[in-house]
Amino acid sequence: MSTDYQLRPTRYCRACGASVDADVVACTKCGTIQSLALMTIESEKRIVPTLALCVFFGFLGVHRFYVGKVATGMLQLLTLGGLGIWVMVDMVLLIVGAFRDGEGGRLTEGV
Repeated sequence: MSTDYQLRPTRYCRACGASVDADVVACTKCGTIQSLALMTIESEKRIVPTLALCVFFGFLGVHRFYVGKVATGMLQLLTLGGLGIWVMVDMVLLIVGAFRDGEGGRLTEGV
């Protein structure tokens, strides 16, 4: 008995762990975007003003409000920036260019 079907390459969803085709854009179970090409979207927000807001008003979460992360901005406001730890993590993420805006876009360089 022979089988004439081909197996499609699969991978696991980054969010829910479900098995999805390797070339899908979004998970069919949870809807999370899977394509790395779509993760390179650039934001209108800039790194330098966001970093300045983080340094001076990070304990209030102002930088997160600025980039559109309102829910986590509120959490930082209520916890005083995670007692400073969360603010330090955000500063490092901003410096290395890994901080994203509320829509998942990469912050752009410049003032």
